[in-house]
Amino acid sequence: MEPPPERPRDCPSVADTAAEFLSLIGLKELERCLFAETLAVVALGASPRDKAQGQWWMAAQWAPYQQEGAPVQSCVLVQTRFRGKQNGVPASSSLKAYVTWQLETLEQEEQECLELTPHPTEKRTHIVSHEHGMTVTRTLQEGGAEPQCHSFSYGRARLRARLLEGASLLLLRVLARRHTMPPGLVFPAINSEGDLCTFSYSALGIQRQAVGSAETEVFVIRRAVRASTGAPSVWHGSFLPSGHLAQLMQIGSPVLMVLQDESILSKSAGRFEPQLPFPKEPLDWEEDMELYSYFLDRKEELQLSHAAYLQQHPEVRALLSDFLQALLHQQPHDTIAFAAEFFAHQRPIGSPFASTGAASPLPSSSAGPPPANSK
Repeated sequence: MEPPPERPRDCPSVADTAAEFLSLIGLKELERCLFAETLAVVALGASPRDKAQGQWWMAAQWAPYQQEGAPVQSCVLVQTRFRGKQNGVPASSSLKAYVTWQLETLEQEEQECLELTPHPTEKRTHIVSHEHGMTVTRTLQEGGAEPQCHSFSYGRARLRARLLEGASLLLLRVLARRHTMPPGLVFPAINSEGDLCTFSYSALGIQRQAVGSAETEVFVIRRAVRASTGAPSVWHGSFLPSGHLAQLMQIGSPVLMVLQDESILSKSAGRFEPQLPFPKEPLDWEEDMELYSYFLDRKEELQLSHAAYLQQHPEVRALLSDFLQALLHQQPHDTIAFAAEFFAHQRPIGSPFASTGAASPLPSSSAGPPPANSK
């Protein structure tokens, strides 16, 4: 058997292409995706007016995050909750993920519960990033038995541009608001079991879909989760122009999540800022010991950084001194135009204005005598 052909050296890897795509997501673009939404869980094929069998909720918002021994950083907190039935058995699940605005996951925990009688089952997958890579801890508890735990790690080199579930949910909102995506969009990923896999995204186009008793256009995105073994898990998400979900379903599942609140349709043009389903508490950061401590640490860090820079570049003080001297001497009406004129005629950085023969914005009569070495 002939060996497979080598990949050309200039052909980018999946991680390279994914990293480039993520680098083009702007902070303001991501901020438009920070909102909460609620979908009803209904049986597949049910009428839009049928009673919901459960609820799916997701919220994304800025939040502080800190690991032990590390400074606090601002990131996006992604949370989801599901309550319904799986094959007739009451079930619930939740996700909590801290994600940077570059969609790098700092920490994530997923929980799944099946309320089997008399032996309920609970699975947890906790994933945390650290300087050496990422550690996955899986916990399984069945009934009253002792929990079974299993931990393993991935090195930093294997995590480049790798998405987790919380980051993927944010990415879907970004893609939905764009209403377009490049073909063959694939990301290295880690699935809900903590195993390496890929997430692939493809656009199924604009379709008409029912929302309650109304009908609207939605942008449909297909996401496939492919691990090294087993069949892929495929999800279809139907999104409104604002990035809100109108419908979410897993292919092969007997249930789907649908939007039943028709009032969202009139507010989905992008100007809508939905309220979170929980009350927003006023933030008094000076009274919050954690945030105030972060403020003091960051203030000290900036002061030291600025002082070090000025110490390394003494020409900055000389340059500012020259400018203020010229400004106070001339007292121009238009200080902005004067500053532009002053710095446009500056000599190379390093020699103070008073000791150089460079052209001065001051009148020649008040510019002082030329230096001794001037010709």
